[in-house]
Amino acid sequence: MFGLSDCCDCLQRSGYQQISVGHGPRFGVRHIQCILVFCGLAVAYALRVNLSVAIVAMTDRNATNPDFEEFNWDESIKSYLLSSFFWGYVVTQVPGGYLSHKYGAKFTFLWGILICSLLALLTPFCAEIGGWVFVLALRATQGLCQGMIFPSTHTFLSKWAPAEERGRLVTYCYSGAQFGTVIMLTISGFIASSWMGWPSIFYISGFGGLLWCIFWYLYSYSTPADHPTITQNERRYIETFGQPRRQSSVGVRRESSTMRTPWCQIFTSVPFLTLLIVHCANNWGFWTLLTEIPTYMKTILGIDIRNNGPLSALPYFAMTVLAFLFIFVADVLNRDGAMPLAFSRKLFNTLGMWIPMVALIGLGYITTSQSTKLAITLLTVAVGVNAATYLGFQVNHIDLSPNFAGTLMGLTNCAANIMSIIAPLTVGLIVTDEENPLQWRIVFYLTAGFYFLGNLLFLICGRTSPRTWNFSSTDSDSHSDYSSLSSNDNLNETEPLQHHSNS
Repeated sequence: MFGLSDCCDCLQRSGYQQISVGHGPRFGVRHIQCILVFCGLAVAYALRVNLSVAIVAMTDRNATNPDFEEFNWDESIKSYLLSSFFWGYVVTQVPGGYLSHKYGAKFTFLWGILICSLLALLTPFCAEIGGWVFVLALRATQGLCQGMIFPSTHTFLSKWAPAEERGRLVTYCYSGAQFGTVIMLTISGFIASSWMGWPSIFYISGFGGLLWCIFWYLYSYSTPADHPTITQNERRYIETFGQPRRQSSVGVRRESSTMRTPWCQIFTSVPFLTLLIVHCANNWGFWTLLTEIPTYMKTILGIDIRNNGPLSALPYFAMTVLAFLFIFVADVLNRDGAMPLAFSRKLFNTLGMWIPMVALIGLGYITTSQSTKLAITLLTVAVGVNAATYLGFQVNHIDLSPNFAGTLMGLTNCAANIMSIIAPLTVGLIVTDEENPLQWRIVFYLTAGFYFLGNLLFLICGRTSPRTWNFSSTDSDSHSDYSSLSSNDNLNETEPLQHHSNS
């Protein structure tokens, strides 16, 4: 393993120097921006998953407040409705990455949440006047709006997260998605059973999104350079700490929005293609569980709607908590600064995909409601431990290309969310009898297989050093200079973790 001196020698021989400007403030402007992202992703996921519990109430009047309309939608229609969000979602992933790269993540994030929130407020009205067809069209449109959010988030964090804090801040922000899921799943069952009825599930999430939009518009900025009150010390720390740059470029920050996207190099990059596949595998499992847990708990475990929501939320609460626990574990493991970045990414990705794989295999053998506690425990493990992937493949886009992180996220999330469309539809084809545990076993085995193969490929082909195409091709000497920095994968993959991220 190469030590710090070896790495520095390599940088100096390549015409680079390791820039170190000292640590920024322990709590600064960058943390406020991350809190806003956390809340934004919480709202986005609340808007995304509100139908998962609401659809149970909408199709079973006796389980909730009987004063509101009931819809006679069979399992096939419900599968279409649950997957329709992703029909639009995959369309705007790549455009979202490009637009956030070109015009700033603040505005693409804002418009995505704003329009989606307004549409959520219209959901009960659309269901009443147009039935499932109108709801399907509305959900697909919401997906179009939210398709820009993850690419925008990665673009935003690539500007605001110092390399040393990258894994930690990315995990903090993305744990907001699970927090929003927990809140929505927890309260939805109670709301549907109260005097407010199931329409209020959509009203509350919609108004919450509009409130967040106000704060985001007032207090967020796409880059540190745009922020009016950030200190020079913190800005310098964010923009330069731990980043390899040419000596002639020290103190000069090139705006990535002026750089051309290297499409050919991206699509022929094995580490990127590996990242794309593992993202697809992870999404298959995550969204299969997210959309189907309420139905599974009702039909197999016999849990009523009032308890269904909180118990469905329990795995995502565990995921939120474990995200912070994994950050702590990563910091402990890297206390002496000796853990290679590649080892860290692959270790946590393995925990996040193979432990859930084992839990899902065990879940397939639960066949009666008498094993409710064990089933809930295994579901909680399968979903909760998946939080470790935030320190694995989910931050790898920024590892491979800080300048085009949003574009990479748009590409992989587009492909991954095709899985999010197929997964609920596949469940609808496999589970023709919702009370048949053997059919659910097939669903869990299939999901476990995706987890196994996805992580295996990441272990073999995953990389963490910046690719040569990350850097501008317009600089006269950039290709020759930067190619030496990432041409030797073995050197870069064993670089101490502290040079890129503490997580």
